[in-house]
Amino acid sequence: MNKPIRIALFGFGRIGRNIFRIGYNNPNYEFVAISDLGEPESLHYLLMRDSIHGPMKDKFILEDNFLVYGNRRTRILPGGKPGVLPWDAYDVDIVLDTTGVYRSRIELEPHLKAGAKRVIVSKPPLDDVDRIVIPGLNDDEILPDDRIISTTSATTQVLALMLTVLDREFGVEKAMMTTVHAYTSDQPLADAVRSDLRRSRSAVENIIPNETWATDYVERLIPKFKGKLSGVAFNVPVPNGSCIDLTTELKNMPTVDEVNLSMKKAADGDFKNLIGYTEDPIVSSDLTASGETLVFDSQATMLASGKLVKTISWFDNGWGFGKRVLDVVDAYAALSKDMEVKS
Repeated sequence: MNKPIRIALFGFGRIGRNIFRIGYNNPNYEFVAISDLGEPESLHYLLMRDSIHGPMKDKFILEDNFLVYGNRRTRILPGGKPGVLPWDAYDVDIVLDTTGVYRSRIELEPHLKAGAKRVIVSKPPLDDVDRIVIPGLNDDEILPDDRIISTTSATTQVLALMLTVLDREFGVEKAMMTTVHAYTSDQPLADAVRSDLRRSRSAVENIIPNETWATDYVERLIPKFKGKLSGVAFNVPVPNGSCIDLTTELKNMPTVDEVNLSMKKAADGDFKNLIGYTEDPIVSSDLTASGETLVFDSQATMLASGKLVKTISWFDNGWGFGKRVLDVVDAYAALSKDMEVKS
């Protein structure tokens, strides 16, 4: 059997726990450590009983700051800044920084200095990292020398794949995106003082306009869209399940059936397992634990004035994104293995 990839989770919030749930029983992964500011008892409890995904089916025991499951043990370590923990002592291959806090090269490099071979961060970067990777878009461009890698965000990945399919089939001239997003853990349940005045309002009582980085990062990754995209986000009072409402001006105006067929072909072809396709009248809760980057809603496709196309795609903003992070882990592991064979 191939040696498993030794993974450290730096941050055990929603994304970190989803990644662990997805991958803990995969023999290709060994979660050697979890670092978080929370007490081990709290981290164990939140792993075992999740309000969105329900209880864990397998038994996990907390024993002397280790999560013990089957014949595996994952060390729970105190949280802190990157570089505080000696990753070389744990022989860590990849650190998955899922804190959402550290987004610049200078903040993330201490992981490498502490012994990690690579760092994958689950947020869009603030400056130049070695690689920004979206599975299905540019994961075939990764290089062995990439050390600090970003997987952007769930919304960015959905937008990138939607635009890629529409552009190759019909040619995208301009696009306007609205992401309708489940509320997030940094929003208050009741009105509370925040520097962002809109986000100071109750997440469970309001539809809250928000900024989105998605269009900026898609333009960066796909330069042909530079200056052609804009977008806005709304956080809404649901705990899980989000969607992107994308309005596009296309070079070759299709029919509704042609738009839907293009997405179905992508879902059945080169975007299989990344793009899902449905003809059912789905709602946000139907996306819970959906493993695709997006699920295209064929019933929602619309045309306006013979010039604009509106499409809607749904996604589980935690689970599907967690699977894509692990896809990137797999891609770099395969690249390293290939380099070893060639050498």
